[in-house]
Amino acid sequence: MTLDGSQKLLCMKPGKKFCVLLAVSVLLSMTTAAQTNVNHLTTNTLSAAELIEDSPAHTARIAWWREAKFGMFITWGLHSILAGEWQGKEIPGNAEWIMTKAKIPVADYEKLAGQFNPVKFDAEAWVQLAQDAGMKYVVFVAKHHDGFALFDSKADSFNIVKRTPWQRDPAKELADACARHHLKFCVYYSHNLDWHEPNSTASRDQGPGSDHDFGKYMRDKALPQVRELLTGYGPLGLVWFDMGGGLKRDQARAFVDLVRALQPDCLINSRISKSMVQCDYITKGDHSIPSRPSLGDWETADTMNDTWGYQKFDQNWKSAAVVVFNLVDVVSKGGNYLLNVGPTAEGVIPAPCPENLRAAGRWLKVNGEAVYGCGHSPFGPEMGAESPTEKDPKTGKPVFITAKDWRCTTKPGRLYLHFFKWPEPPFELAGVRGEVRKAYLLADVKRTPMGVKQTGDKVSLTLPGKVPDSLATVVCLEVAEAARP
Repeated sequence: MTLDGSQKLLCMKPGKKFCVLLAVSVLLSMTTAAQTNVNHLTTNTLSAAELIEDSPAHTARIAWWREAKFGMFITWGLHSILAGEWQGKEIPGNAEWIMTKAKIPVADYEKLAGQFNPVKFDAEAWVQLAQDAGMKYVVFVAKHHDGFALFDSKADSFNIVKRTPWQRDPAKELADACARHHLKFCVYYSHNLDWHEPNSTASRDQGPGSDHDFGKYMRDKALPQVRELLTGYGPLGLVWFDMGGGLKRDQARAFVDLVRALQPDCLINSRISKSMVQCDYITKGDHSIPSRPSLGDWETADTMNDTWGYQKFDQNWKSAAVVVFNLVDVVSKGGNYLLNVGPTAEGVIPAPCPENLRAAGRWLKVNGEAVYGCGHSPFGPEMGAESPTEKDPKTGKPVFITAKDWRCTTKPGRLYLHFFKWPEPPFELAGVRGEVRKAYLLADVKRTPMGVKQTGDKVSLTLPGKVPDSLATVVCLEVAEAARP
């Protein structure tokens, strides 16, 4: 996992009929695309004539994802054995990048497979944790940049079944557990970087060069492994591609065509490529939450601490309060929140992740109506403002100062006010479109009305004197013509 640029998916506001998708202009043979050397491919982008308005297939495909809002990312692999340390030295940065950061030779890294024996792995427990946290889908890293597959691959022997003493297929066990718990099972696949394969893109800074036969890597490993995932692990909610910036348009489309042919309902994220190929939603930069609402379908991928894979030196864990705030913040801006855990080499999701995630899940059990399927805030000032004095040294633009007192999520006819800092009564809200017919605490099963005064678009709420919930208290406003997300 690493920050990668995402292309713009041109979408109009939800609630309107037209959604602009990136479409395939000419279907090329996947075999031809795989066998073609990267230097011979074009970098054309789609023309306006190739854009499709209001695609029924996309609308149907992404409906579950728009409702879900919250997912679990799981980054695991041989790097978990090293836990951020090589030859007695701490290797700073993302733990799953240790092979390249520490310049570990391929032969030495391969030997780690003989030590990988996660005897405490329990797919049922991992999926149960995701469900307890209120998450609706699981994205499992099936192959990261080190090239080691965490599934039973026939296409390449460098995998968890053939090279480890454990000899089990965690992807299959997780897929089965997700099916039992009615969560969407999804996979991450690093389709461009593969440090184990000399013909793949060697690093994030170096695109495929003349000494690489990238087509051979696609033909012999990457495309066959994606095919295995699409045909052997049940219906996939999405394939989460990463680091596709070095791919040419035709190469990226070979992966897209394969997914569309085998599982038409499977989503594809924007990191498939930086070239303009068809995708279903935008993945923002790692840990990146926009300052203001962002239109279209998008997600933020974040971690429970500061790294993706397990690193014993990183103990900067997110509390339940931070998890809840980030989730609501993302949803209030129109996105999904994909939150990562990095299990240990034994197969244990480290503390305090389970405790904090379950606390967030308990909050969602009470307040999930204000998160799942919700749209972005119709307001804006609650999110913060640009500093009048401080400027970003890189861009020269004013620094955005994030406010964290409250957020708003929406559904037709309802405004949900999430209070993270309990305001002094009365609470004043401007810009409310439509008549407020009723206001109440969402946690109140009796839906006892609270005092409301309204003058035009200005509303005054008489809130209880004490904060009802330490994580976040949600007040629901039933509005005759609430602003649509």
